Amino acid sequence: MSDTATFEYKGKKIEFPVVEGTENEIGIDIKTLRASAGVITLDPGYKNTGSCESAITYLDGEKGILRYRGYAIEDLAEKANFLEVAYLLIFGELPNKEQLDKFHSDIKANSEVDEDVKKIVDSFPRTAHPMGVLSSLTSALTAFNPSCVDINSEEDMYNAIVKIMGKFPVLAAWTLRRRNSKPYDYGNASLGYVENMLYMMFKKPNEEYKLNPVVVDALDKLLILHADHEQNCSTSTVRIVGSSHAGLFASLSAGVSALWGPLHGGANQAVIEMLEGIKEDGGDTAKYMEKAKDKNDSFRLMGFGHRVYKNFDPRAKIIKKSADEVLGDLGVEDPVLSIAKGLEKQALEDDYFVKRKLYPNVDFYSGIIYRALGIPTEMFTVMFALGRLPGWIAQWREMRLKKEPIGRPRQIYVGENLRPFVEVSKR
Repeated sequence: MSDTATFEYKGKKIEFPVVEGTENEIGIDIKTLRASAGVITLDPGYKNTGSCESAITYLDGEKGILRYRGYAIEDLAEKANFLEVAYLLIFGELPNKEQLDKFHSDIKANSEVDEDVKKIVDSFPRTAHPMGVLSSLTSALTAFNPSCVDINSEEDMYNAIVKIMGKFPVLAAWTLRRRNSKPYDYGNASLGYVENMLYMMFKKPNEEYKLNPVVVDALDKLLILHADHEQNCSTSTVRIVGSSHAGLFASLSAGVSALWGPLHGGANQAVIEMLEGIKEDGGDTAKYMEKAKDKNDSFRLMGFGHRVYKNFDPRAKIIKKSADEVLGDLGVEDPVLSIAKGLEKQALEDDYFVKRKLYPNVDFYSGIIYRALGIPTEMFTVMFALGRLPGWIAQWREMRLKKEPIGRPRQIYVGENLRPFVEVSKR
């Protein structure tokens, strides 16, 4: 294979270097295209544009492969816990016991949030969408931690990381407790990272909170599976905001807002809303399977297939087992979840869906688990954000350490040509 690619336009040929990744992905480096040829590329949605070279996550949608720092997602979900995976994503290697213990200890030491933040939480109406609240609170942390992060200082960078890893779950839990009119809680320092999340969200002021190991394991896996996913919408947002040298908290707040969209992090919420709609219409799953097959019907079966994974979503295979375990252990009797199981069974047996590889994806199963745990539908994307936090941090850190230039996409202008100004009296 040649190490250059030739571009020809109006008789002029220009060569551009070819870049090859460690998994044999090929890219053409066109950063000098406009300067040398006077043209730009047009790629709406950036579906064929590589914005960076990254060593964090490898994803092959055709083969159903997802790896963090070279480790298969299947191995990490089975053998590691979320905090280990967070450390791996951010710092590049799995921690030894001493490193992991220190990481957890430092996170706990930085989990306290300024009391004035409670006033901000209380200023939101209880009906406010949790993602809007979380984005605002994350941005507000900048006001309470005004010093800039010196990216040339490992200590400074580390301190910023453990601060947000400690405070973000508190903000997420307070968002839920505000919605449910419950007193705010800092959690229990003796608990693990994921266990403490559940404690802060569900602890009642007059009762002892008992952790369910099946629930803890399911949440741990869900957070791992959502921890990073290459250059998706929210991750790209974190990187491009950070490229202006905006701080970590501000960049993460932008990522939360990007994740909010129903085409991104809101997909698991859309699954439950679809299931509730089917329930309200009588719960006939066969009817809706036929509607999904009808190209002239506007109905879309949410939580099946994936825009990246063309074969199967490797995360769905892992979390399906957890979903079954949670439903079995909790003994939840919910008609909406019964409808979900019915749709799953029919889709896995229906030739139309099997031939098109429209299998249930991670959003389908995560929605089922969160509903079974009693997490409100509007909070689903907040749970997604808790998992994606270390991935965002890792991507921001990588971008800043590599001193990537400020993001500045081009455009093709299709508006009016130069026009004379007309005074208001003559218009």
